[in-house]
Amino acid sequence: MLKRHGLQIPEGEIVTTTSDAVAVTEHLARPVVLKAQVPIGGRMKAGGICFAETPDTAREAAENLFNSEIRGYPVTRVLVEEKIAVQSEIFLGLIYDTTARSGIVLGSLSGGINVEESDAIAKSPFSTHLPTPDFVGREIAAQLGYTGKDLLRLAKVVTSLIHCFLEWDAILLEINPLVVTTDGHLLIADAHLETDDDALYRQQQLLDQMPCSKVFAGQTSEFEKRAHEIDSADHRGVAGRLIEFEGNLGLLMGGGGASMTIFDAVLNAGLKPANYCEIGGNPSVNKVKELTKLIMGQPSVQHLAVIMNVVSNTRTDLIARGVVKGIIELGLNPQEVITVFRIPGSWEKEGQAILDRYRIPFLSRETSIDEAVDTIKWQS
Repeated sequence: MLKRHGLQIPEGEIVTTTSDAVAVTEHLARPVVLKAQVPIGGRMKAGGICFAETPDTAREAAENLFNSEIRGYPVTRVLVEEKIAVQSEIFLGLIYDTTARSGIVLGSLSGGINVEESDAIAKSPFSTHLPTPDFVGREIAAQLGYTGKDLLRLAKVVTSLIHCFLEWDAILLEINPLVVTTDGHLLIADAHLETDDDALYRQQQLLDQMPCSKVFAGQTSEFEKRAHEIDSADHRGVAGRLIEFEGNLGLLMGGGGASMTIFDAVLNAGLKPANYCEIGGNPSVNKVKELTKLIMGQPSVQHLAVIMNVVSNTRTDLIARGVVKGIIELGLNPQEVITVFRIPGSWEKEGQAILDRYRIPFLSRETSIDEAVDTIKWQS
């Protein structure tokens, strides 16, 4: 994929057997690097990258990799590629900055492992809406100390990577390292791409080119699948994006930044969340009820916290009715299950009336999110 954008990569092939690894090594007729293909970083430190000078040593390295796990992932695919004569290494990372609402290129001369410990990081923003100007790449190259033809060569690589980043709806494109070879060429020795989940519907061609990654992208737990079914069954509102954790406190939270704020407050209070969740946009009673049943149906969950920011686009009474109904259908007592209910905003009085009927305290906007979470801590 990178090569089609004019970027240079080492020669090599993906293999699934030891014999194929030997065959590729013999075909290349030079020292090789064997890289375990697992969807996680830190492979070098975990023993997932090996070097081999001959086909025999490649056989031994491949056997070791195929019989190993790298940070919990069994190795089923290995990239065998030529070993590069390295003069120096460069780290390049392209990310999307949600605060600045723009892309950012990061660069460092400390390529390879432990790049995050480098003190000298070059930075340059770029627009995700406008054509990419050449000066972004030149800024990075200049900040890294390059001049003349070397500056232009590196700038061209950066510009090509920005084009890839935008074309693939990426939130991260990390090149670690970009190798400067002893004969002056720039080769991408390793790449890490993360694409925005919400853009996958228009990146099917990209996924088809990466069958192994497509499998990982499509992997969801039964818990997440059921949450998606609940959300998809009714067009009204959002009640999804459930992610499992190993705690005992179920969470029903407002979406967007509020959900992250609430989740952080729960963790800071020393509580153990059983899930991350996002609701909003005025979901129906049935939608909230089914989501409540899903969260409370986890064996480890004992209590439920219902917390949102001040809302104008979601009715408090519909959320209250859905939560209470879901708990009752599970044969549980809402008063014993709900540790806190804080959804100030639209139809607040009607929602409070429903909770009063079941003797569940209602917290209004006068109680901050942190204070609401503190009430859970005292009850647990």
